[in-house]
Amino acid sequence: MKTLKLGDVAPNFVAETTEGRINFYDYLGDHWGVLFSHPKDFTPVCTTELATMAKCKDDFEKRNVKVLALSVDDIDTHKKWMEDIVETQHTKLNFPLIADGNRKIAYLYDMIHPNSDDTATARSVYVIAPDKKIKLMITYPASTGRNFDEIFRVIDSLQLTEYHKVATPANWKNGEEVVIDPNLSDEEAKKMFPKGFKKVKPYMRFTSQPN
Repeated sequence: MKTLKLGDVAPNFVAETTEGRINFYDYLGDHWGVLFSHPKDFTPVCTTELATMAKCKDDFEKRNVKVLALSVDDIDTHKKWMEDIVETQHTKLNFPLIADGNRKIAYLYDMIHPNSDDTATARSVYVIAPDKKIKLMITYPASTGRNFDEIFRVIDSLQLTEYHKVATPANWKNGEEVVIDPNLSDEEAKKMFPKGFKKVKPYMRFTSQPN
């Protein structure tokens, strides 16, 4: 089994979900994608995460992102879990939840971590660009809920740096200054960033967010 790395093409798959059978690539189309994995249904942390994903649908859509989640239980169990989510979190799921009972997708995406648990699907996040390449992978322990503010921050950074010759500094948030690609000369930077830039060091030049 190949270990996935950043920049690899995300493997395609066909799966049964709570919204019917899907082809992953067809589902994403020309959107960005976020795939969330969960070890099993009826776990407290994952229950809060799925609800948060649903409540954040508008935030994903305005970033041209389609989301879906994966858990190893079957569709009937997923639907019972969805009822619990409505009851306890007061929201309905508005994205597909994949049934991965044979762990085919979990193994395809290297979600099984034997040093932690040789059977349970890890709680991972994959951000996938429209060209189907993996731009981010984060794996969380079972005890720690995912930080959706950080997920949105990283998506904003990925989308900005994908289309502009910049990078984002530590703790950057959307709208703040960015750093210019050090491979650009000052002359190239002047043309590319007409608002100008602040040169701290030859390799460190700050400019306003270009988009």
